[in-house]
Amino acid sequence: MSSIADWATPNPVTENRSGLIGKAVDRYEGPLKVTGTAPYAYEVEAPSPPVQGAIVTSAIARGRVAAIDTAEAEASPGVLLVWTHKTIPAQGARGARINPRSQRPSSPVMDSDEVRYFGETVAFVVADTLENARAAAALIKVTYDELWAVVDFPASLGLAENPPGEEDVRIGDFETAFAAAPVTLDETYTSPIQNHVQMEPCATTAWWDGDKVTVHTSIQMVKGGQHALAETLMIPSDDVHLLTRYIGGGFGGKGQSYDDLSLAALAARELKRPVKVAYTRQQMMLGTIHRPATIQRVRLGATPDGRLTAFALDGYTHCARDALFTEHFANFARSLYAAPNRLTGHKLVKMDLPGAGPMRAPGEASGMLSLEVAMDELAEKLGLDPIQLRLINEPERDPETGKPFSIRQLARCMNEGAQHFGWDRRNPKPGQVRDGRWWVGMGMAAAIRADYLLPAKAGARITADGTITLLQGMTDIGTGTYTILAQITAETLGVPLSQVRVEIGDSNLPPAPGSGGQFGASTAGSAALDAGMKLRVALAHLAVGDPNSPLYGASPDLVTFDDGKIRFGNQSEDLSTLVARAAPEGVYAEGSISPPADRRDVSLHTYGAHFAEVGVDMDTGEVRMRRMYGVFAAGRILNAKTAKSQITGGMIWGVGTALTETNSVDPRYGSLINQDVGGYLVPVHADIVDLDAVFLDEVDDKANPMGIKGVGELGISGAGAAIANAIYNACGVRLRDYPMTPDKVLAGLIAAGL
Repeated sequence: MSSIADWATPNPVTENRSGLIGKAVDRYEGPLKVTGTAPYAYEVEAPSPPVQGAIVTSAIARGRVAAIDTAEAEASPGVLLVWTHKTIPAQGARGARINPRSQRPSSPVMDSDEVRYFGETVAFVVADTLENARAAAALIKVTYDELWAVVDFPASLGLAENPPGEEDVRIGDFETAFAAAPVTLDETYTSPIQNHVQMEPCATTAWWDGDKVTVHTSIQMVKGGQHALAETLMIPSDDVHLLTRYIGGGFGGKGQSYDDLSLAALAARELKRPVKVAYTRQQMMLGTIHRPATIQRVRLGATPDGRLTAFALDGYTHCARDALFTEHFANFARSLYAAPNRLTGHKLVKMDLPGAGPMRAPGEASGMLSLEVAMDELAEKLGLDPIQLRLINEPERDPETGKPFSIRQLARCMNEGAQHFGWDRRNPKPGQVRDGRWWVGMGMAAAIRADYLLPAKAGARITADGTITLLQGMTDIGTGTYTILAQITAETLGVPLSQVRVEIGDSNLPPAPGSGGQFGASTAGSAALDAGMKLRVALAHLAVGDPNSPLYGASPDLVTFDDGKIRFGNQSEDLSTLVARAAPEGVYAEGSISPPADRRDVSLHTYGAHFAEVGVDMDTGEVRMRRMYGVFAAGRILNAKTAKSQITGGMIWGVGTALTETNSVDPRYGSLINQDVGGYLVPVHADIVDLDAVFLDEVDDKANPMGIKGVGELGISGAGAAIANAIYNACGVRLRDYPMTPDKVLAGLIAAGL
């Protein structure tokens, strides 16, 4: 087992001799996507003409299917199959595992007459065309025995309990310290249900070859989907070949599989022909996971000079009754600010709603909406600048574990951001700056997101023409995985990017954990580096052991690679020449990464600071972002273009979180009210002006062999709070209920007599 000390050793990526690491390289798969030739799951060409499936979903939140009439659907033109809970083929029992080391259990579809949430699958139709399938699906008549359902989150807090295996985390004596603090703040903040709204819906194309099934599906975790389907079908995992080459957005919402995967595979086996199944937009909003709502209480106690003596963030979130998930909105706070007396924790309400689950920066994205506004409020009470208050409470070590930070540049992010943004021109008194009918204000917030490293493998192969192929069961959800893996491989083997191919998203390839949690680049990339290094060793030994090579007899430890050549001193030859002559079948090496035990001895995070300026219309309460700037510290940057795209994308999402994004539950049916992008509002181009971000120079040699970290989720962390703080500075209305829509702002203005 390696240790983090080993990672300080220079390697081709850290030395970056070819200059490919950090370069703003265009997307590897970009030409395919912009020309419309990248085959997404639903667009994959099947080996024979496919048929189409349509899903019918429940219209109640909780109960049972009392009767279901499928006669008209079965007689409808082109219909090949109609399934209900009575007719669907046998599947693995819910939660069962029959395969050794299976990562996911069985998740059967329509395994009983029970309805557990509005939008659950209750019938399925396959027809020769999509139009015929949907027309037939609309003819199915379902009668329900409806049961009382828990669908009102605020009204159900009395049902809350600690998440399984979790207790509140206490350091010192919070209650005593808070009661004794000279200056205190005690406020509650709420955030709503949010939906992932990926451009590509969940979709699957499936076909069988004997006892083996091939599925092209849109999922972030290759092995998870493969194993879940194998358990559901009750077949060996190796008999499931799952591919997910291109994914049109994930954001955590495709971290698990859904009914489209199982239904497509089951129907393809039944009909002995390829089947395509895709969710509608409404089914995506209702039948897949969402970010749960939260009710968060922040209590801060401080001395008059701004030093925190008592610090608490706790509250409530919800999940589906049978699919436990906790939005850990308080976890990040355990490493952010110093305070001797601390309390953090969560209470979970089980409800009869679709599953709650991970959504970009789960925990931080919700939790920082409360704490970073509370810090702004406390700064005002103390008469301190918000940045000054944060700097006063910068910890020297992790506040709760006592572990040293691997590297922490939060203070530098705030200071450099403030200087660039012109923070010193901010008037701390709200409502003092006008631009015509607009009040103008500035706000800021810190950002933090934990850094993770998971086990992964990768393969690297060179063929006789000199092409190097990186092979890995990784995924790319639009974040740039193809591109950074190509850069790492090219830099490691000393070849131009044009000489590298990347094959990912295939369950037959060396396994990686997939995309999510901001661990993708560091985990997959570290395994790719190791595979490349092992291929270097193999090629070096091949050359020095070949009498026909100009490197024959040289020390393999002194061989170098650059410009597509292998070198020793002033002797060299092309890699293609070496392989074609000495190993015409090609050379393959496999590498891996596994986090060493001593990685747990340090506190590893990424950091940032958001700065925002907004305008508030004095008559309507409309809020407009005028400019936004972020400074981030996230390890070595692999690709300047894709990294900036990710971090600014997160910031834009933060604007939406603060101003527009919300979904509500209809208490009559337990359905989500916003069921399409006409009602679920996300920022558009006109909403985002003058937004920019920069990365600080940083290499974290405690994180992984390349010193890199993730950036995909850091950008949203804290971004919404910066907007909220700017709204208050603009007009003096302090809102604590997200999103801060014009009606809420206007009500605040009226209440304040403005």
